[in-house]
This record gives sequence, C-alpha cells and structure tokens, in this order.
Amino acid sequence: MERTINTAAPTGRPLVQASNLTKQYGEGRTLSTVVDDVSLTIARGETLGLVGESGSGKSTVARMLLRLVEPSSGSVHFDGVDVLHADTKTMCKMRRRMQIVFQDPYAALNPRMKVRDILAEPFQIHKCAKGEDLIARASSLLCSVGLDGSALNRYPHEFSGGQRQRINIARAIALQPELLVLDEPVSALDVSAGAQIINLLRDLQKAHGLTLLFISHSMPLVRYLATRIAVMQRGRLVEIGEATELCAHPRERYTQQLIAATPELLTR
Repeated sequence: MERTINTAAPTGRPLVQASNLTKQYGEGRTLSTVVDDVSLTIARGETLGLVGESGSGKSTVARMLLRLVEPSSGSVHFDGVDVLHADTKTMCKMRRRMQIVFQDPYAALNPRMKVRDILAEPFQIHKCAKGEDLIARASSLLCSVGLDGSALNRYPHEFSGGQRQRINIARAIALQPELLVLDEPVSALDVSAGAQIINLLRDLQKAHGLTLLFISHSMPLVRYLATRIAVMQRGRLVEIGEATELCAHPRERYTQQLIAATPELLTR
C-alpha cells in the first residue's frame, strides 16, 4: 500500500494549493509522464524548497503553478482563486501577484534592451507608472538588489552573472508580488556570487513579506533557505516535511541518497 504524504502547509489557508498535478507529453506509445499526481501547499510567508535531481519534474511543477505550462490534469489555487480556469482579465491581475526568476540570468534578459527599459516594462504593461516615475522606480529597484543607478543605461552583456541575476530579481519584485518562484537561481553562478544572491533573497523576503518557492538540486542550499522541503523523484513527490527534521531524519531512501551526496549536511 502506498504511503500517504502530508502535503499541508503549517497553519491557516495556504497561499498556493496544488492538487494532483500531472503533466504528460506525446500520445499512445510515445506518451511520457513528466509530473505524476503531485499535490503540495505553500503557506503565506514561508519558503518551500523543491529539491530533486535534474529531470525530476521540479521546473515543470513550478511552471504549472504559475500557469506558464498547462497541466494535463489537476488543479491550482492561488489565495483561493482557481488559476487554471481564470479568464484573461483575472490572470492579468494574478500575474502581478506571482513572479518567477529563471535559472539562466542572461537568457532571461533581452540583450537589446537597456536595464532601465527592462525594469520599466512591468510597470508599463500593468500601467502602474509612466514618465519620470518609471525611472525613479527602476532606480529604486536596482538599489534594493545592491546595484546603483549607473546600471540603468547599460545592457545585460555589460554585467557579471551575479549582477544579471540581481537585475532579474529586481524585475521580478517590481510589482510587489506575494509569491516568488526561484527556479535554480544560482546554479549558473560561481559559489561566491550564488551565496550573495541567496542572502539577498532572504533579505528581500523579510523586507517585502514574500512567499518563496525555491527550486534546486542542492540539499545544502535548500536547507539553508527553506522552512519546509519537498523531494521529487521521477516526476513524483516522495517526501515533504520541515527542513531541519527532514534533513536530520529522512524517511525515504532517495532523500537519504540526496543528503549523502552532500556530506556537508551531515556536520551541521
């Protein structure tokens, strides 16, 4: 008999609730199941770490939560709203409340746009600001992620990988979202730059009251940032629990293997 996984968030109504999410590609004999019956919740203000090896379905789950990918079956609710059945007008409003930071900081930025235009774009799309107010807001966003106003007139290729990711984060928080999905945000960076980004994310979470979904294949990173951890293997959710407890007493063999592959966890 299959063990039941408790996917509930700690207290109160969750900000995000996903039930029985499944994503399949192809048909007939070529049918491939990338995500298989995944259910999870994310409480307002918490950080849920989603961890697993490459190809385990983590990013696909994240994109389904944001409706960037349509699931084959299942449901997603954001603050009680049915995301998958929301009309265009409702989804436009929802986009302001949930944002994503992608893995590759350079690919996520338009190389032909200056930073000021990249950061102004969310405000223009949602008609939140114009004129001099746009530049002022863009400059303020840069300051909040540790960059100064001189970056406004430069192009993405003029920055380091860590600086580009800071620009991506600035754009993601521009509209003051409630949920920020971080899809392997430091895997393309060196260790030093990655550590700075992780600490920046913690500071921003405190300053803005953000709810985070942090996706990674690195158990040490997930444990450091997350309040709870969900473990995925081959498209399925195999274990979920409070971060410290799960790392100290993993129940599933796969989770034990992930921890054993990062021995620094054993000494903490």
